[in-house]
Amino acid sequence: MLFRDVAEGIHRLEIAHTNTYLVETGDRLLVVDAGLPAVWPHLLLAVHDLGYTPDRVEGLLLTHGHFDHVGTAARMHREWGTPVYVHPGDRHLAEHPYSYRPQTNRFGFVTLHPGGLGPLGRMLLAGAATVEGIADTQPLESRAEVPGSPWIIETPGHTDGHVALHFADRDAVIAGDALVTFDPYTGGMGPRIVAPAATADVDTAVASLDRLADTEAEHVLPGHGPAWSLGARRAVAQARRAAGAA
Repeated sequence: MLFRDVAEGIHRLEIAHTNTYLVETGDRLLVVDAGLPAVWPHLLLAVHDLGYTPDRVEGLLLTHGHFDHVGTAARMHREWGTPVYVHPGDRHLAEHPYSYRPQTNRFGFVTLHPGGLGPLGRMLLAGAATVEGIADTQPLESRAEVPGSPWIIETPGHTDGHVALHFADRDAVIAGDALVTFDPYTGGMGPRIVAPAATADVDTAVASLDRLADTEAEHVLPGHGPAWSLGARRAVAQARRAAGAA
């Protein structure tokens, strides 16, 4: 469940098809995305296994405010004192992580795409229906004011305030759900955008792929699915083809 060094000093923790990333920043640790509630004991173990303690976690950065990325944010903030950062466009969503309206009705969509039943069931068992929102957040806008100093790339479409985080010194971009390698709503594998049952605006999400390609990063680290280390441009090309075939 903990995949070490998916890029230099970046580790992927996966629970119920959902990724949380731990980024080493010298003697401190940065967490990107808070997963589902069931990730909590595994996150604590991962922090210790990497040689840190919770007081050394300098921040939690949210790529967006959906429930499966906010799952432990309030608890981290409350119990560890971790500051939480989210783009202003998703601040309300992070506080109310079920308040979004996708492009397509999710229930009808899953009925037509039974490949998503298993993954979504595992997400439910991991607490997908019981996520606590986080109100006390700071703006994720200026890399000079954010722990770890990643380049903040606005990638709207999946949500209005979605961002990707480019760690240029690691040749890696944490893509959140702007590009995934596994879609839990369909069971689809390989680079793609998330299904319209969980995406606010598919056309905008596809347009945002260019911003990921422009990073030229070797490693693309998605919100769902395994890391991709064949380059951002190749990942984006495959995601565009998958969107065209949908």
